[in-house]
Amino acid sequence: MVKKMGENGVHPAPSTLLSCTFFIILFTLLSQVTPHDQLSKTFIFRINSESKPSVYPTHYHWYTSEFVHPTRILHLYDTVFHGFSALLTHQQLSSLAHHPSVLAVFEDRRRHLHTTRSPQFVGLGNQRGLWSETDYGSDVIIGVFDTGIWPERRSFSDSNLGPIPERWKGGCEAGVRFSPNNCNRKLIGARFFSKGHEASGTSLNDTVEFLSPRDADGHGTHTASTAAGRYVFDASMAGYASGVAKGVAPKARLAMYKVCWKNSGCFDSDILAAFDAAINDGVDVISMSIGGGDGISSPYYLDPIAIGSYGAVSRGVFVSSSGGNDGPSGMSVTNLAPWLTTVGAGTIDRDFPAEVILGNGRRLSGVSLYSGVPLKGRMFPLIYPGKSGVLTDSLCMENSLDPDIVKGKIVVCDRGSNPRVAKGLEVKKAGGVGMILTNGISNGEGVVGDAHLLPACALGANLGDEIKAYISSSENPRATIDFKGTVVGIKPAPVVASFSSRGPNALSLEILKPDLTAPGVNILAAWTGAVGPSGLESDTRRSEFNILSGTSMACPHVSGAAALLKSAHPDWSPAAIRSAMMTTATVLDNTNRHMVDQATGNGSTPYDFGAGHLNLAHAIDPGLLYDITNDDYVMFLCAIGYEARLIQVITRSPHNCPRRRPLPENLNYPSFVAVLPASSSRGLSLLSKTFFRTVTNVGDPYSVYWVRVETQAEGVTVTVRPSRLVFSEAVKKRSFVVTVTGVAGNMVLGEAGAVFGSLSWTDGKHVVRSPIVVTQAQPL
Repeated sequence: MVKKMGENGVHPAPSTLLSCTFFIILFTLLSQVTPHDQLSKTFIFRINSESKPSVYPTHYHWYTSEFVHPTRILHLYDTVFHGFSALLTHQQLSSLAHHPSVLAVFEDRRRHLHTTRSPQFVGLGNQRGLWSETDYGSDVIIGVFDTGIWPERRSFSDSNLGPIPERWKGGCEAGVRFSPNNCNRKLIGARFFSKGHEASGTSLNDTVEFLSPRDADGHGTHTASTAAGRYVFDASMAGYASGVAKGVAPKARLAMYKVCWKNSGCFDSDILAAFDAAINDGVDVISMSIGGGDGISSPYYLDPIAIGSYGAVSRGVFVSSSGGNDGPSGMSVTNLAPWLTTVGAGTIDRDFPAEVILGNGRRLSGVSLYSGVPLKGRMFPLIYPGKSGVLTDSLCMENSLDPDIVKGKIVVCDRGSNPRVAKGLEVKKAGGVGMILTNGISNGEGVVGDAHLLPACALGANLGDEIKAYISSSENPRATIDFKGTVVGIKPAPVVASFSSRGPNALSLEILKPDLTAPGVNILAAWTGAVGPSGLESDTRRSEFNILSGTSMACPHVSGAAALLKSAHPDWSPAAIRSAMMTTATVLDNTNRHMVDQATGNGSTPYDFGAGHLNLAHAIDPGLLYDITNDDYVMFLCAIGYEARLIQVITRSPHNCPRRRPLPENLNYPSFVAVLPASSSRGLSLLSKTFFRTVTNVGDPYSVYWVRVETQAEGVTVTVRPSRLVFSEAVKKRSFVVTVTGVAGNMVLGEAGAVFGSLSWTDGKHVVRSPIVVTQAQPL
């Protein structure tokens, strides 16, 4: 198996990258296929387009003449990526090993989805601010890469919208139960990409999926309406979260690019094709709640999401991506490229509480979205199948429960392995009357609501242990569940969601990921008409809206925010938009205390929330921006040891790195990660790291900013020179130097292996805040 960058927490040395030329990549791929394996697989080829012989009129003619038969080609790429994807056998792949025009080749990979009050909770209001000043984003186009869309939902109405922006070049593709008439002035484009999926050998089940942009899963409809859904009155999910539903940018235009298929994931070859199409169509923002989810981070030159998003960002298109749902484990965040905006998940001030009432009178607080017939206080026998010691029993896996034991009882099921709602279905099939879903130590105290098919309540790990102890110690354990409906004004909020993937960055320690968090817990948004709110095929309920949790839900909040900022400031680059969101993000909750971690109840850190939680009340006027150009990203790739050929795989153009190698920490990022060498000496040696940054004034032309550094780290000092930045009509940019110094043997790094602080520039009106992380690692 290929040993990929970041696997098992290993941080490869730059020399490893330098040696990883195309031939090593290709021959490693070949070694994964035995000579007897004649099965075809999809491979993506990155071609040096400039080497096309002039005899061929197009790249397609060249590819089909020198590389592969036309019938084997799935997609041609010519915008964010030059090359093609094709279905090949081992022998066919081998024949291309020495072609001089092939820069890189990698096997198609399956990706996975990272599954009404939230706009107000991130600082949006009707009377002033981003909504009123941008006409709710009406001139901006958001492209959503997801499972498709259910166009008939009210969230996608084009009532009172102006004409489609003239620059739009996209289309509305016809397919099963979808025609061009399903598009309008709101949903201005819809495409679907299935060739990579079909070539994988995964058959498309036309009884549960549509070969068209129509959404059979619900995820895409939910994310699209979260980013840009229209105002919808009388919205709720079976009575929960009732009120007015609306997206972050209610008048922004939407284009759906269906790259994910129900129960089948999303393939890199299709995602790359969607990037090509979206850029050519004319989108301004791309929202992508998709990631690896396998705990392995591929280097940027082998990651089609990183490559495709660079092509987008280099053309001025903002790309937001979900950070993944593998928290609270450290180094679990995905989508790590520095040109991507990577989003973690936090809570909002709304919850759906439920109580488990035990026979001994104890009341245990949890959450639920169950909307059926309540238990009305009736007590039922309570059992925990996990007492048998059989793992499948404790998890309530398919066909694991004995109806003779379960019938008429409330069943305690452990979280993990199979979907939470599927556990409830198993209990119901076995004759159970209710379920209590308990977290294990890995999930901690973070719970989310689900639209269960039977009365059910989710509990944190500590209460889960308590209820199991009650069952073990009681001769006749009994319980009931009481559902409390919707409660707003919850404190504290926001809280970092326990499932939200965490830093540090497994590929580049010097780049803090996630960038920020946004609402991602119990989010109400539009839903497909093809499946019930639980997502289970046996769920016959239908709902216009659903309530979901995940970084998938957080990502479109940032996408919608980017659309509003793009509308307010059309000349801002994607990096400038990200900077505005990061430097104005909040690290305080609604009790004015530091945000806590839902998993532990303890304080959270920049490894959990990045720069903080999205707060759009100030992002429209951030004061200063940390901007990044395409050349800056190229210098970053040089800094991490990429040679010209590998850089060209990402950027499409050949670049020569400077003789003196730049430093990755000098990318003009709105955060500071000081990776100090891990000293082997026992004495008190001095360690330091220096950062160079440049800020652009976008506030009052005549401004003076003073620096403020906050750190409580023992043995660490931070100095900034100069400590004052003076701007004028003629001087809009100023540079400064940050030096982080630590005393080896005297630094206390804490549980996260780092210490944290912040650097803020303030002029009395604006506070431009950046997180500081100080850690140690073995020199590469």
